[in-house]
Amino acid sequence: MRAPRIRPLSGDLTSALGAGGPRIDVLALPLQSGDEGPQPGLGTSEALSVLGIDLAQVMALDSPSTQAGDCTRVAWSPSGHLVDRVLLVGVGDGSPAAVRTAAAALARGQRGRDRLVTTLGSRAATALAEGLVLGSYSPPRSGLGAAPPPPLKRVDVVGGVDAADLARGVAAAEATVLARDLAITPSSTKGPAWLAGRARRAAAEVGLRYHVRDQRDLAAEGFGGLLAVGAGASRPPRLVELEYAPAAAGVHVVLVGKGITFDTGGISLKPRDAMVAMKTDMSGAAVVIATLRACALLGVRARVTGLLPLAENAIGASSYRPGDVITQYGGTTVEVRNTDAEGRLVLADALAYADARLDPDILVDVATLTGAASQALGRGHAALFTDDDPLALALTEAGLASGEPLWRLPLAQDYRDALASDHADLCHIATVPGVGAGAITAALFLQEFVGRRRWAHLDIAGPARSEREHDVTNKGGTGFGARLLLSWLQTLP
Repeated sequence: MRAPRIRPLSGDLTSALGAGGPRIDVLALPLQSGDEGPQPGLGTSEALSVLGIDLAQVMALDSPSTQAGDCTRVAWSPSGHLVDRVLLVGVGDGSPAAVRTAAAALARGQRGRDRLVTTLGSRAATALAEGLVLGSYSPPRSGLGAAPPPPLKRVDVVGGVDAADLARGVAAAEATVLARDLAITPSSTKGPAWLAGRARRAAAEVGLRYHVRDQRDLAAEGFGGLLAVGAGASRPPRLVELEYAPAAAGVHVVLVGKGITFDTGGISLKPRDAMVAMKTDMSGAAVVIATLRACALLGVRARVTGLLPLAENAIGASSYRPGDVITQYGGTTVEVRNTDAEGRLVLADALAYADARLDPDILVDVATLTGAASQALGRGHAALFTDDDPLALALTEAGLASGEPLWRLPLAQDYRDALASDHADLCHIATVPGVGAGAITAALFLQEFVGRRRWAHLDIAGPARSEREHDVTNKGGTGFGARLLLSWLQTLP
């Protein structure tokens, strides 16, 4: 078990503390910020009174923090009571974002315990469940090293919480967990066929339609970008298509996820340090797999198709080269100037295929695409590109709601001329010295393959990886984007 069982508990907190019930290892009570200082949240004063704890004295002696995630242990004697430990948990302003942060800190700090009872999620149950699951996360391990303590076994939430709201939070957080697990799997294991197999497994679990194209299929149908990028690897490329199609579906959304299972940079070889994290360069594909699976679990109304262009960008006798001209799906020719700008080539094939064959109402791609995006926005925000204002607003709001924020950057057409080529229809990187704007020119290249579709590009290169554990984020591949996309998809008709 890698996350606690989370369920609503009927009745109020006073009755939960009564004699005869199961033992409570941890009682977590909210403390909220207010204009006149810390304020007890729902059930806090009543529970402390039942336990014989003077809240005013605790405030005076311990000065508990209301900052989201700060936990203050209350000194008291449990004699005669069923509660072993009492915590005051800061929930800031009580917003869903603050509750999510507080729940993650609580889950991390109380590993190894059997039962926690709390009122933290009385007004933000979905965020509470997300935080508990994400804070409980630890990556799968191999070898004999010491494992972290197990997560909390059980969390009972008091305060009139709807079980459906908790279930939505668990499903969304589990999507992030699946994306994390796929991202951090070593590339010694994770090739294109392996990741296609994991997509098949996810599809089978929830009844998604699954189809995969192997190297022969890709050649027969003209997926030149995917074939070129994967040509130097011993493990050939794949294109996976997943479909979630509920009865009477409305809007049709196609999600495209970049799936480079390892990126050496190819002949345009990356520096050593930059290569270490490249097992996570398929994070976009992982997010799409996890999102499609969760769509079925949550009963999303929209029809959603996922496309996963999967390849390993390796060096070999058959590697594609700077100066090559390749023909993308649909016939557009592209001059290669840098084999380390491979992600846009595999995405271009998938986007062109979606436009020509799938007839989506909305097309969204998600990719760890450019270092320029992370340089511009750091690790906290993903870059959003679209010329569709309503779509930009909807995705931005979904990012705020899910705690996975986006920042819109311009699709500046002034830079389009920088992609001109003397040998092909266009080049995949800027050919004009000093243009810069690497994230923008990458987005402009992708825009060439989406036709007239409503389209957005999410460059998650920054937040898809983290060097430290903080808030709801783990160290390593983060799964960024799954909850964002689910939050958005659940708003569609």
